[in-house]
Amino acid sequence: MEETTPTLELLEPISPEVMLPGPLVEPWMLIVLALLILGIIAFLIWNKRRVAVSVDPLAERMAAFREARAALDGIEASDARAAATQASLILRKYLSVAARDPALYETHEEFVSRSDSLGALSPAARAASETGFAALAAMKYAPEIPEADPAAVIREAKVLLETLHQGFAS
Repeated sequence: MEETTPTLELLEPISPEVMLPGPLVEPWMLIVLALLILGIIAFLIWNKRRVAVSVDPLAERMAAFREARAALDGIEASDARAAATQASLILRKYLSVAARDPALYETHEEFVSRSDSLGALSPAARAASETGFAALAAMKYAPEIPEADPAAVIREAKVLLETLHQGFAS
């Protein structure tokens, strides 16, 4: 057996940096992430412009008018209060689409008190909407169910819808 003699030569210590883990994020990962974020932002901007361009206010208003007219034709109410409630909801939905007005989500008092409500309508149409919605509100919130004919309430709502639709400037 060969015996080795220990040497007393001093060796350089191992650098502690070798024992540290490598970087968690490589530079190429940051570049890929930045490109991905830029791609998402570009897609969102492109999609928003495409949707904004494709919306025709006149076509949207006509579609809302046809939908409201069909909904008014489909009302089957047993009393004037139910007819007024359904007609009011249909007319408010029409206004929320056609005039881009929050009338659908407001109480009658909030709707009437707003001075800028229905600014896109002619003054005659605005006045007709105030009286028409006031009449519907009186029937909806009356302490007793009104004796009015439900068919007459629906006919008046159809006239109001026509007046509102004709009242838009463009």
